[in-house]
Amino acid sequence: MPTLFFHAGACSLAPHIALEWIGAPYQAVPVEFGSPELLAVNPAGAVPALREDDGWLLTQCGAILHHLARIHPEAGLGGGDDPRAQADLDRWSSFFTGDLHPAFFPLFMPQRYTTGREKADLEAVQEAGRKLVRRKLALLDDHLKGREWVLAQRSVIDAYAFPMIRWAAKLLPEGISGWANVTALHDRIAADPAVQKVLAHEEGPKGE
Repeated sequence: MPTLFFHAGACSLAPHIALEWIGAPYQAVPVEFGSPELLAVNPAGAVPALREDDGWLLTQCGAILHHLARIHPEAGLGGGDDPRAQADLDRWSSFFTGDLHPAFFPLFMPQRYTTGREKADLEAVQEAGRKLVRRKLALLDDHLKGREWVLAQRSVIDAYAFPMIRWAAKLLPEGISGWANVTALHDRIAADPAVQKVLAHEEGPKGE
């Protein structure tokens, strides 16, 4: 069966959720960043990585999500069949890959964005990251007005959004309460039994 290599709390949560929504057999293997096990699978040292039965390996979160939607059309997670629906999926996948996800990098790794090593230097980088995250969340919140899901129906894009919304809730001092539509999407996904099963697998029943 397909094997997903994930790290708890990372964006690999998205394909883990998608696999659970699909309902086909799979296994999910936790790995540590920089571990020999992960580097043997993906020399870039990044998660997620999806290995199929024949050994074929796919990396990059967006690519894995698109692939899962395509090979499991019965799950209805591809956002629709017409060209514009597919383009909309591509658009929002690109938004999460290229806009929202990188906005968190200064928060996770501020030392990469300054030559200074004083606490004030790192805090300045993180504050710039927080401002960028807020701007991207505002765009997403506006888009979600009157919608239950990012696309016209539930899709792999909602799974993609979920870990990043969780990061924002944790890393922004004010949380996500200021973006009502983003909060509603988070709560809708978090209440899903399949998602709760995945979170229990990744973090333990008490989020440990």
